[in-house]
Amino acid sequence: MKNIQVTDAAIFELLAQEGARQTDGLTLIPSENHASTAVLEALASRISDKYAEGYPGKRYYPGNEIADQVETLAIERAKALFGVPFVNVQPYSGSPANLAIYSAVCEPGETIMGLNLLDGGHLTHGWKFSMTSKFWNSVPYHVLQDGSMDFEEIRRLALEHKPKIIVCGGTAIPRTIDFAAFAKIADEAGAYLLADISHISGLVAGGQHPSPVEHAHLVMATTHKTLRGPRGAMIMVTQKGLDKDPELGEKINKAIIPGLQGGPHLNTIAAIGVALHEAAQTAFKDYAAKVVANAKTLANELKARGFKLVTDGTDNHLTLIDLTPSGIGRGMFMDLALEKIGLCANRNMVPGDQSTPFYPSGLRLGTPAATTRGMGEAEMKQIAQWMAKVADLIKDVQLPGDKEARLALIKEFKHRIANDAELTKLCKEVKDVCENFPLPK
Repeated sequence: MKNIQVTDAAIFELLAQEGARQTDGLTLIPSENHASTAVLEALASRISDKYAEGYPGKRYYPGNEIADQVETLAIERAKALFGVPFVNVQPYSGSPANLAIYSAVCEPGETIMGLNLLDGGHLTHGWKFSMTSKFWNSVPYHVLQDGSMDFEEIRRLALEHKPKIIVCGGTAIPRTIDFAAFAKIADEAGAYLLADISHISGLVAGGQHPSPVEHAHLVMATTHKTLRGPRGAMIMVTQKGLDKDPELGEKINKAIIPGLQGGPHLNTIAAIGVALHEAAQTAFKDYAAKVVANAKTLANELKARGFKLVTDGTDNHLTLIDLTPSGIGRGMFMDLALEKIGLCANRNMVPGDQSTPFYPSGLRLGTPAATTRGMGEAEMKQIAQWMAKVADLIKDVQLPGDKEARLALIKEFKHRIANDAELTKLCKEVKDVCENFPLPK
């Protein structure tokens, strides 16, 4: 970053600080990962300067001969990796990708069905504050108290409301998604099935989670989580989708541009191409297997130390801890205290949570980034040990019901953990371990 250092010392210093933060601490947020240097180099390449509105061979700007080849290569790699006949690699991220899919197959006001946000779904699956519930009629479905899908409710709602599209997938689902069960319901209701595999795309590519391609009409995948690429997204149409509507691919293209976006970010598309190439290698299959093995080890170690887990474990890369046995709304306190020692997990709602999304009763954590750094079973055991120590140190903290009292307590809690000797000691332990596992080169 020598040029940034000369040109803009302030940004250089902030980027250096972020690099040190990532190096000295450990990312346990399941939606975050560390891209390879090759991916980062593509992001910083000169192709970022180029406008390329349209699609390969059909651009609105000249000078796109090379851009066409880059995008076509990324598309073909995605088709081969996931086994689909159509891919659009232009979505800026997962949220506009889902918006584009709804726009392609639904008229305004038609019904969509997705997993309720508080049950592990995503904002764009029809949450009440999302534009997806303002443009379309959203009918959310839920999980059972143990965190498993309530397929009885899903079928009942689908047959009653006849949605145009049913979304399966989410942001806090620790177990294997039964795509076949969703497909049976969607087919019975005459709906499109959209598999949002943003979290598990890398596990699908690596053979560690069943693929939705046989069952869904549409598949949306972000490229930066378990797939370990840049922040972007892909929309895939399966053969089942083309059989339902032969023009579905073209409808997706038109929904992206001119419907929702302008010029694609060619540097991101190039980086997606690099990530897809990496994901096609044998080493990536080994990586995906280690992600799941680490997640299962971490889950078992947490249970052994008294933590309650939603669904009692995990099949994939993430674990959801239910902290309600020690009081509601404790996710924020664990989140803040763990960050103090250099462990970044994130607060999250749990099934039946009696608190609010800002003060949830759960904690979501995952193993993709730690596995990228080369960590294994021993480190997962150490992480569980650190988390148990932190939980014990803050066990006396309870969330007040009164809003003003909450704000006062959080302020006092932040001051307390900033000066806690035991947390400072744990922070040094985390940093010492992380030094042995550098970020990817």
